[in-house]
Parts: sequence; C-alpha cells; structure tokens
Amino acid sequence: MSARIINPTELAENYRENLRSEVAQLDSPLRIVGFLAHGNGPAATYARYTRRGCESVGIDFDLRTVDGADIEHAIGAANGDPSVQGVFVYYPMQNGEADRWLRELVDPRKDVEGMHSFWSRYLYENRRFLDEERTQQAILPCTPLAILKLLQHAGLPAGTSGTEAPLAGMNVCVINRSDIVGRPLSAMLANDGAEVISFDIDGALKFQPSIGREAHVVSRTDISRQQALAQADVVVTGVPSKNFELIGPEEIKYGAICANFSEHRNFEPTITDRASAFIPRVGPMTVTMAMRNTVRLYRDVQSR
Repeated sequence: MSARIINPTELAENYRENLRSEVAQLDSPLRIVGFLAHGNGPAATYARYTRRGCESVGIDFDLRTVDGADIEHAIGAANGDPSVQGVFVYYPMQNGEADRWLRELVDPRKDVEGMHSFWSRYLYENRRFLDEERTQQAILPCTPLAILKLLQHAGLPAGTSGTEAPLAGMNVCVINRSDIVGRPLSAMLANDGAEVISFDIDGALKFQPSIGREAHVVSRTDISRQQALAQADVVVTGVPSKNFELIGPEEIKYGAICANFSEHRNFEPTITDRASAFIPRVGPMTVTMAMRNTVRLYRDVQSR
C-alpha cells in the first residue's frame, strides 16, 4: 500500500471557490482585523497566510502590530467597530494565562477562530445550533475543524442529515491535548461517535462517544501509546517538539488515516507504506475555515 497524500491547499481552494461566491452576494463588504505582537516567527507566517486567503475570496484583512500591553484595548475597539466583522488574534501575544484571558475578550459574534468559551460550551455540550429552529449553526474552532474536513476528504465518514453518529465504531488516537487544537478535536470526533484516546505529557484520556447521551464523556485510561496506535483507524498528531519519538509504520493499523498538524515532523517518512492516507500539514485549511466562520457569523448577526 502507498498512502494517498492529502494536499490541504487543493481542498482549501474548493472551499474558497464557494466562499468567493458567498462573499460576492453579501450586501456589504467583510473585514477581519488581525492582531500580531511580533513581525516574525510562526504567528507572523500565519498572519501572512491569512492575508492571502482573505484577499483570494474578497474579504478585507487589516493586520495590526500591537504591543502586549495595548492588546486588551485594541480588541475592545475592534469589538465595538461596526465595520469589523471578524477579530483574529495571533498567539502568543503575552503568555499562556494572559492569552487565555484575551480569547475571552473577543466578542463571540466576531470570533472567527471559534475559541471563546461561548463557543466552547456549545462544542463540549454537543449543541450544534444556536436556535430551536436549527437555522444558525454554532461556530467550531478553525484548526480542529480544518483537520476534521481534511480527514473526511481522506476517507473518514462525514455526517449527513439525520446521521448523529457517522463515526460509530471507529477508534481514533490524538497525540496533543491543547485547548486550541487537540482537546476540541477529540471532543468533535467523540461527538460524532468515535472513541478517542488523547495523549499529552500528563498521560492518556479516553473520550467516549456521545452515542445514547447528549455529549461525550472523558475518563482517565492507562492505555499505552503502542496499544492506542495499534487499534486506531485514525491517528492525528501535533507534538511541537523535535524530540518526539516519531511514529513508524509498524506501530499503526494497516490502512489507518494519519495526519500531522505540528510544525515538526511527527511521523516517519515510511508511514505512507502502511497508512491509507497521509495529511502532512493543515495550515491552508485553517485559514479557510476562519473565513468560512466569518461569513457564518455575519449572516447570523444579520438575521437576528
């Protein structure tokens, strides 16, 4: 077997074609304001990708370099500016605890990253719509959503109307449990019916699927990396370290879908000898999902 290599740029372009049409039909232009603390590094690169993505679909992108001491005021001003439909903060802005607080300062109605606790509650409680009529969908965090869309493109079953658990019976291993990517991704997969084993430096957690209940359940588990990888239909990694023990083909289930969203390589190059599909990066799809969120937020605000 030789794995199919999934190019996120190609899938992102498919979504952007639809977004161009949607943006062109809106009654007013869309504008995203981005806040960046430093002019170089991964955050600056991400900001440049965002600008290109926005320009490609007709969304105005205003990137502002802001000192960490001024960021709270800057976010507040953007929240209150009716000409701004989206706010994007490029972390790290200050430090871990301070950055978590900054996520709470962004108006949920302009939170194109989907990281405010307002949206997190909807995700972790498996509430998918804001209204009883089910016309306004809850916003999902853009990077986990991008990974999910790429996994579906690689062969993971996608939900359809009336399908509450498209991933029932599937096992997933996610090696990363950050609040930004790994934890919400595990919740999303479990909410769709998968059993997810989540690893980080503090050990393993099991996200049990929401089948027969409103939301998934999380519990401690002593399962090892080797056991989890051997049974996983899907393996997703995002370990931000060059010292991570790379996952080799002998560790995974034959035909598994593998994805890496870390800036560092987490898999051996030979993983493609055993995997059915391999997703080497996610970036372009993350930007695209943020733009998709922007359009949805604008439409929801307009309809209220």
